[in-house]
Amino acid sequence: MRILFPFFLLLFSFSSFAATVDTFEVFSTVMNKQIKNIVIKPVSYEAEEQTFPTVYLLHGAFGNHKDWLTKVPDLQAYADQHEMIIVCPDGGYNTWYFDSPIDPSMQYETYVAKELVAAVDSQYRTQPLKAKRAITGLSMGGHGALYLCFRHQDTFGAAGSMSGGVDLRPFPNNWNIKDRIGTYAAHPERWENNSVTNLLYLLNGETPPMIIDCGVDDFFYQVNARLHDKMVERNIPHDYIERPGEHNWAYWENAVQYQLLFFDGFFNRE
Repeated sequence: MRILFPFFLLLFSFSSFAATVDTFEVFSTVMNKQIKNIVIKPVSYEAEEQTFPTVYLLHGAFGNHKDWLTKVPDLQAYADQHEMIIVCPDGGYNTWYFDSPIDPSMQYETYVAKELVAAVDSQYRTQPLKAKRAITGLSMGGHGALYLCFRHQDTFGAAGSMSGGVDLRPFPNNWNIKDRIGTYAAHPERWENNSVTNLLYLLNGETPPMIIDCGVDDFFYQVNARLHDKMVERNIPHDYIERPGEHNWAYWENAVQYQLLFFDGFFNRE
């Protein structure tokens, strides 16, 4: 796939903790539109000689780029604590972070994995290596994070998922999925090929470190448990967490702390 390097525009920034929050606008060539993203820079970013690892943090269905910071303002403190850049993309309205075969305005796999990463690495003092780049998200974003990491292992070195919709097939009429890839009845292969649980075969080399977390009271619990079982059967290393909790921000506000700690360990390993 040819990488299309987007233009970008830094609109404004504000600071409430020591970390700095930018709204970073990127022009997507593949979708021919401007897309807003949040970039959180740790306070140590002010030291001009230093570079930083990056975590891409994806929102869920019906969300946007502001969701994570609005609901979890402590992300700024976590960026400081772990000395990492956190990028919260706008993944569009129920796009599931894949390239839609039927809607040219929904090409969010290419946008996040290619265009956005290139723009962030160009504009910010990142460490532009997969060993210093991770991706995670909640719900639709949990699916998107694993999906993008599996399919772009040269870009993302580690991945996570919180309450992820890791198997689309049990939900043929939910969250506009059929508007992105067609109905299951007409195109079952698209549902099979775009479900994370069916993409484990892509992990045929060096397996990226992964952390998967889902509450036992979540409607996505069963698909996460089945994914975990399949990974165990195939001897695919991963951290798996299940605990009391529902599909809500109280759960994700807690879960993201473990995810970022996991990535901090990945970035700092020998």
